Amino acid sequence: MTVFPVTTSTLSEIELGKFIKEKYPLKEDIDCKLFRTGVNHTYFISDSETKFVIRVYCYNWRTKTEIKQELELLLLLKAGNLSVSYPIPDKNGNFIQEINAPEGIRYAVVFSFAEGEKMRFMTHETCSAIGSLMAKIHSLTADKKIDRIHYNSEVLLHQAYQYLNLYFDKDLEEMKYIKKINDTISSKFKESNLSENQNGIIHLDIWYDNLSVNNENQITIFDFDNCGNGALILDVAYFCKQLFFIESDKKEYETKVQSFLNGYQKVRNLSDKEIALIPEAGASIFVFYLGVQAQRFDWSNIFFTENYLKMFVGRIKNWLDYYAIQK
Repeated sequence: MTVFPVTTSTLSEIELGKFIKEKYPLKEDIDCKLFRTGVNHTYFISDSETKFVIRVYCYNWRTKTEIKQELELLLLLKAGNLSVSYPIPDKNGNFIQEINAPEGIRYAVVFSFAEGEKMRFMTHETCSAIGSLMAKIHSLTADKKIDRIHYNSEVLLHQAYQYLNLYFDKDLEEMKYIKKINDTISSKFKESNLSENQNGIIHLDIWYDNLSVNNENQITIFDFDNCGNGALILDVAYFCKQLFFIESDKKEYETKVQSFLNGYQKVRNLSDKEIALIPEAGASIFVFYLGVQAQRFDWSNIFFTENYLKMFVGRIKNWLDYYAIQK
């Protein structure tokens, strides 16, 4: 009987543990557990001494070159004594493993484990510490480029709209709204004309779910899967817009986002032009991640419906409306 092809498989945690044990100098008593599936699949593996994270990239999601660039960035940050989860080499010094999955070759990387806990409701001190660490990363990556995506208006807005249009009718009010703000935001980006040192390598996904907090102000950032080139203010805006939806009390949001920005500016200056771009930059990343969900429909199809689109676009409206009041 012919084996039916698959688009996405979930690797056996037992077999993956055996595979990694063969490649890495681990103790005999290892334990490998699936943590979660998503755009990529995450496993935790540990022996009697140490715990690590295994990321198994989904088929055709990242090229080997893109992964190498991500790992080189992490090694650069680690060499700069910045607190990030970094790749671990195997016995032969290799960072990337190839796995012959049912759908085709998938790549796997072992990362250091980020000690601490996820903190959804962060203190002012934690927000400040996150801002400082982000700024230190930006100070090291400003003016630099990697062989990965360049986050500009075309990628963040217009390509994302085209991906969405594969699933949603362009005559839907929400799709009309996205198209309208895409044009407005693109113009604002063009007008901002940020200088060279205001662009560099960005993470594009720094929020509470991708960092660990140890003793409140000791931060470790992980999951650089979406890193690429672009305006550094995109990282700042992304954190602000995530904080906006975590804090229902907007007075609390204002004080915490100010703590975050103060922490950032103790390390790296933000120009008035950059700060003024935060609302549009945050909205552009909203649109981009909607596009990612359309690209990875096999991952998101349990919730990727018109109702979900309405909810998500409602959030974009709330974000932009809030900042329109402040202008």
